[in-house]
Amino acid sequence: MKHSRKKNARRYIVAASIGALLSAGVATGAYAGTTEEPSAPAAAPAYQPEMVKALATTLGVSEKAAVERLDREAEQQDRFAELREDRVETLGAFFTKDGSLVVNAADASAAKEVRAAGLEARVPERGESELDRIKAQLDAKALKSAPAGVSAWSVDLASDTVTVEVNGDSDAATRSFLKAAKSNGDAVRVVKGQEKLETQAVVPPGSRMTFNGYLCSVGYGAKDRNGKQVLVTAGHCIEDLPELAYNGTRFAKGTHTRFALGTRSVDMGIAAVDAGNSIGLDVTTYGRAGTVPVKGSKRASSGAALCKSGQTTNWTCGKVGSYNVSVTYTDQNGGPDTVVTGLASSSVCTQGGDSGGAYISGDQAQGMTSGGPSNQRCNGQVNSPGSSYFQPLDDALAYYGLTLNTK
Repeated sequence: MKHSRKKNARRYIVAASIGALLSAGVATGAYAGTTEEPSAPAAAPAYQPEMVKALATTLGVSEKAAVERLDREAEQQDRFAELREDRVETLGAFFTKDGSLVVNAADASAAKEVRAAGLEARVPERGESELDRIKAQLDAKALKSAPAGVSAWSVDLASDTVTVEVNGDSDAATRSFLKAAKSNGDAVRVVKGQEKLETQAVVPPGSRMTFNGYLCSVGYGAKDRNGKQVLVTAGHCIEDLPELAYNGTRFAKGTHTRFALGTRSVDMGIAAVDAGNSIGLDVTTYGRAGTVPVKGSKRASSGAALCKSGQTTNWTCGKVGSYNVSVTYTDQNGGPDTVVTGLASSSVCTQGGDSGGAYISGDQAQGMTSGGPSNQRCNGQVNSPGSSYFQPLDDALAYYGLTLNTK
């Protein structure tokens, strides 16, 4: 942002987790060996063992059942992808609590093809396209005047509604927003008693990445069309495009962000990584589940198992909620409210300081922490009850024309 401010005036700037570890250099070496034929290496497990343990805890099942859940989710999502490649007319999909993928089919003919592929199908009353249209109208209204009493609004495929979460209705903008929302009848579901939201940040000390007296943490590494290395993070981490330091030494500089306090925003941004530095390919779990390799960025469907790494709450797990979520963020220092679009919701618990942290499902990177309820407190466990919002990584990669660094 271009306006001036005091060094500690804004506390929403992130102190997120290290989504991927920064490495100032990579050491290589040779090890002495014998002339004997080496034994064949053991086959690597399909999923990182410690992560399986964490997910089992989150889901309240055995580790065997957790692996079976991941296998089943992956298989179903592959089938769904094949249907879309075959141009079967579908309107999104979501996982049920038991791990079954339900595909919204456009009509009876499409539903028949979905079932033939071994997936559950339904023909919804409205479907994704109609719900997206309603939500787009609400986005346009909110972007003209931020509704402080509305925490978030999103397309919920499972309930076939646009769900509006309300924390109060005292201001004129909120009352006007709710009137417009309710004009859509039962296509909109209003949920009251929600908390206000904020971008999740913390003030120094204790950061993995520092800038201008603030702190944040490293997200995902990628390369642009010219092969240059960049850091992908939440946009509010680098709102003023600062120089970024790791262990007191500069390693990158912010170059682009789509977040600006008080204006229409998308919470994605990138920083150019200096020559000689790199972003690691494993997500830290703070000792909870070893490290988790990043092997891709295939988007997980709603209801899929999900974990996140963050400085404050470390390694927490839950499930994917909805995509195409819009929220109203409140600035705790009295600044203007900010409407942010294009987020995803989850049942993963986060707190201030987790912004920019890495969300991952299996070995597929999902996004970076954006924000959550202002007064939320996690209980220190991997499966702490809670909620949060994240910027989908695939959207950021597509917008900036990037290729994710993977193992």
